[in-house]
Amino acid sequence: MDSNTFELVVPDMTCGHCVAAVTKAIKAQDADATVNISLADKRVTVETTEPREAIAATLSDAGYPPK
Repeated sequence: MDSNTFELVVPDMTCGHCVAAVTKAIKAQDADATVNISLADKRVTVETTEPREAIAATLSDAGYPPK
């Protein structure tokens, strides 16, 4: 399956705990995903085989809805 790379803006990320929670939620959806987070920019870059909508829904369920 091909991987997709996309960026999400997650305005509710404010600290290291948030970064860990976002990373954990994405990894629970796709253990092989590559997750890079810029807390200062509140941006999450994800490389995954999952569709963008599925990752966005996972983040929303975890309490970090992306814009």
